[in-house]
Amino acid sequence: MFARFKRLLIGQPLSSQHLMHERLPKWKALAVLSSDAMSSVAYATEEILIPLSVFSMAAMAWSMPVAIAIATLLVIVTVSYRQTISAYPSGGGAYIVARENLGVYAGLVAGASLLIDYILTVAVSIAAGVAAVTSAFPVLAEHKPLLAIVFVLIITVMNLRGLQESATIFAYPTYLFIFTLYSLIAYGAWRLFTGDAIPAAPIVHEAYPAIPLFLGLRAFSSGCAALTGIEAISNGTSAFRTPVDKNAKTTMAWMSFILATLFLGITLLAHAYGIKPDSSGAETVISQMTRAVAGEGKFYYLVQACTALILILAANTAFTGFPMLASLLAKDRFLPRQLASLGDKLVFSNGIIGLAATALFLILLFNVDTHALVPLYAVGVFLSFTLSQAGMVVHHLKKREPGWVRAICFNGLGALTTFVVLCVIGITKFMHGAWVVVLVIPIVVYGFTRVMRHYLAVGEELSLVGDTAPGQLSKLKHTVIIPISGVHRGVIDALRYAISISDDVRACYVELDPQATERMQVEWNRWAHEIPLVILKSPYRSVITPIVDYINDVDQITHNEMITVIIPEFVTAKWYHRLLHNQTAFLIRAALSFRRGKVVTSIRYHLKAT
Repeated sequence: MFARFKRLLIGQPLSSQHLMHERLPKWKALAVLSSDAMSSVAYATEEILIPLSVFSMAAMAWSMPVAIAIATLLVIVTVSYRQTISAYPSGGGAYIVARENLGVYAGLVAGASLLIDYILTVAVSIAAGVAAVTSAFPVLAEHKPLLAIVFVLIITVMNLRGLQESATIFAYPTYLFIFTLYSLIAYGAWRLFTGDAIPAAPIVHEAYPAIPLFLGLRAFSSGCAALTGIEAISNGTSAFRTPVDKNAKTTMAWMSFILATLFLGITLLAHAYGIKPDSSGAETVISQMTRAVAGEGKFYYLVQACTALILILAANTAFTGFPMLASLLAKDRFLPRQLASLGDKLVFSNGIIGLAATALFLILLFNVDTHALVPLYAVGVFLSFTLSQAGMVVHHLKKREPGWVRAICFNGLGALTTFVVLCVIGITKFMHGAWVVVLVIPIVVYGFTRVMRHYLAVGEELSLVGDTAPGQLSKLKHTVIIPISGVHRGVIDALRYAISISDDVRACYVELDPQATERMQVEWNRWAHEIPLVILKSPYRSVITPIVDYINDVDQITHNEMITVIIPEFVTAKWYHRLLHNQTAFLIRAALSFRRGKVVTSIRYHLKAT
């Protein structure tokens, strides 16, 4: 039943030979790997305006200078990451660059930062998407947690269906969002240009109001949410069709141009139309701006629908990047090996499911609140930016390939600017929640090292290096113990199997009813009198404890290398029929699973009864 349900959800499995066909063309990769960055324009302007509006209405005049500074930073980071793509076309981004050039621990810090960033990407995107939906339909506000759960589950299932299929489905909403926002910006600018709309404030101020430096830095650090997600293309170059580096760099340029123009256009319109953040959080800046520009007609609901879709689908970037990065860490033995395995649809299914579960926990913990999650967001992003660019500087100094001087200037400038921004964000956002990420990153890095230490210890313990190979493998001395609940066909099959693998076979029976025991012994003498049967007393009516105690007693008496416990188990025709029977076999396996020198196996007898 589970297999049929799985096929229904994610479709038929793909062969390994199909892997090359799962690579993405540029137009699909732009939608899949840039949806996070594109979606940030839906809330980045609002994040700039919130601290400014709290100070004063006049302070909101600084929104455009702050936005221009952020757009400039976007250009610097984009050029720097294009250098990274050229040097490391196989992907891995900040983790690979930092590990190879700055050392293992620097790589682990970058990896931890990126994993946390991807989790927060899902949390922030889903929370912002839910906010967009409830802005248009306030009646749904009380159902925010349920909406968030539904959206995460939908995206999870779509990603489990494979990269090509999810990319095709998610590409169209992304391009529709881009088209509608450009249309909104163009129409809003046209109304201002023709005088149809009167600007609430001049676009360029002759003099800007004095504000505290800390306030300006806080607005800048909040607006840097616009840069989150731009590293996804560098991290996920392995998803591109060949030539990988050329296609990835072209897509990176497209993304940056679209992101910069949309971000500046929305901030400009918000300033010109006098939009201020809703103190109650009930309506987003995008919703207010669309209503002010185009009224509350069909276009308003189209923009809101597209905004909600892109915000929700922005999580898809993380569902592509997180499993890829986790697989690299798993191959290096810093994460469980299961994360390095491809699933039925040639995606890292375990990473996708793990990301969904973690993000859902975070969303519900913060009550689907975008503003509570965003302060956690940018620290890890800019830490990975800084490590990546610093690593590229070292890379150019070591390799000194043609054009390395120009490249080192770009990456050096990128490292410097992102480090400065990291410090600004760390200072201005520390008390608003950034301390959580600062605390979590070292904990995650410590977890990486513990996983690696475990794998090294296991490898050393299992290694045959230094041992002398025997001339011939010898048999293990082992005793077979068969716990029985009576004499039936399943027990007879288990006994026949037991005597075929060992000369020392013993059966045990837990007595709960003396009369039942007498009847069972009569049947035993008839069918299996040659095999010793031990009756175990159980004054407290426990079944598992007497069996485990008996196994321990036999172990101490025989001193064999191994004890094999064979459990006669019947399998019902229908899965729900199992609910009508005891789960003794499962409990015995659980009780012995961590005991040294114990092998537990089941001999199953399949029933036909309906």
